[in-house]
Amino acid sequence: MSVIERFRLDGRVAVVTGASSGLGVAFAKGLAEAGADLVLGARRAEKLADTVALVEAAGRRAVAVATDVAEPEDCRALAQAAVDEFGRLDVLVNNAGVGTAVPALKETPEQFTSVVDVNLNGSYWMAQACAAHMAPGSSIVNISSILGLTTASLPQAAYSASKAAIVGLTRDLAQQWTGRRGIRVNAVAPGFFASEMTDQYQDGYLERMTERIPMGRKGDPEELTAAVLFLASDAGGYVTGQTWAVDGGITIT
Repeated sequence: MSVIERFRLDGRVAVVTGASSGLGVAFAKGLAEAGADLVLGARRAEKLADTVALVEAAGRRAVAVATDVAEPEDCRALAQAAVDEFGRLDVLVNNAGVGTAVPALKETPEQFTSVVDVNLNGSYWMAQACAAHMAPGSSIVNISSILGLTTASLPQAAYSASKAAIVGLTRDLAQQWTGRRGIRVNAVAPGFFASEMTDQYQDGYLERMTERIPMGRKGDPEELTAAVLFLASDAGGYVTGQTWAVDGGITIT
């Protein structure tokens, strides 16, 4: 196998959560271009049709399943859909997430819990559901955030805590599953990429943050997708338990 061939996912099946918009769409498209068939999950099932079309345009097959990752039953159903449709499950990209920006003295228990339920608990339930079907050589890629590693001038205690917890979850699942089950578990911590979440920022915020980024710009979703593809494929075959900041250098400032 050549080095370039190690990035291919021909014959493999990948599950992507939060696949109805933003980075989830980019991940699904990139994985399909690398040769994978896709099982796509999101709460907004009606929006998954466009992602399915992108996968099919890349010459691969896709199945869409309405999924709320905060519900363990939905996670198990999404994983089972991969097995039922394709007979296997090789890659999970744990992308579903929500964000809030609420001052800590004003945040309600319901607001805090709703973020943790999706970002942290949902990632765990999805990993648990998929790992039950995965063979040795499979890969889980969790989506953390630079806000799990640093701060960015917004009151985001729930979001930051949940994304920092993803780093610990990634390490623990890697030490449980890599040796015993042959499943690699890693995470990426994206910086600022165009998404529905960044669309909600106040005017001028991204411009201020760009001044802190050594590269001086936001990331291109394809740059993040390339990092996910590395970790999902045999190219990253000797990498497990790691969190990879893909952030233009903001975490060194």
